[in-house]
Amino acid sequence: MELKEVLKTRRSVRRFSPTEVSREILLNIVNQALTAPSSRNMRTTRFIIVDDKPTLEKLAKMRDYGSEFMKDATAAIIVAADTTKTDLWRENCAISATILQLAVVDAGLASCWVHIGGRPRLKDNPEGEQAEEYIRTFIDIPADWSLECAIALGYSDYTPKPLPEHDDSGSIIWHTRE
Repeated sequence: MELKEVLKTRRSVRRFSPTEVSREILLNIVNQALTAPSSRNMRTTRFIIVDDKPTLEKLAKMRDYGSEFMKDATAAIIVAADTTKTDLWRENCAISATILQLAVVDAGLASCWVHIGGRPRLKDNPEGEQAEEYIRTFIDIPADWSLECAIALGYSDYTPKPLPEHDDSGSIIWHTRE
């Protein structure tokens, strides 16, 4: 699939068919995400591939808003970073997660980003337990890794509508040469 088509096709999908995604496809997607650029080529991004239903159901409970649909995904890839190498690990993770989502589309799958880093489990208790703390209770994660997001993925059980037409001209400023 050409990049233009991948970009046009990529949508946040929260409804998945029960068809499992092979480990070969999951590994291929992660290997593509590992090619993402990173600050000073430090390559700090790490991936945790989750493909078992009980863990996906626990991930769906990491927050009381915005993560419940993960229980129906057939896999999730947690995007993390080794925070000892650079203070720009969040940016590195965001770039890697974006490349990962594009690779998901190229593989014929659908996905949705779910925030972890800095997110509380309970929306009405922002100072309480954090999503990352909760995840660490059931996934063994090295202490020097921090979690940025999870990409829930699988085969979509529907075709999302195309993006509506919109005028983005206000989002662009030209500083022209003389």
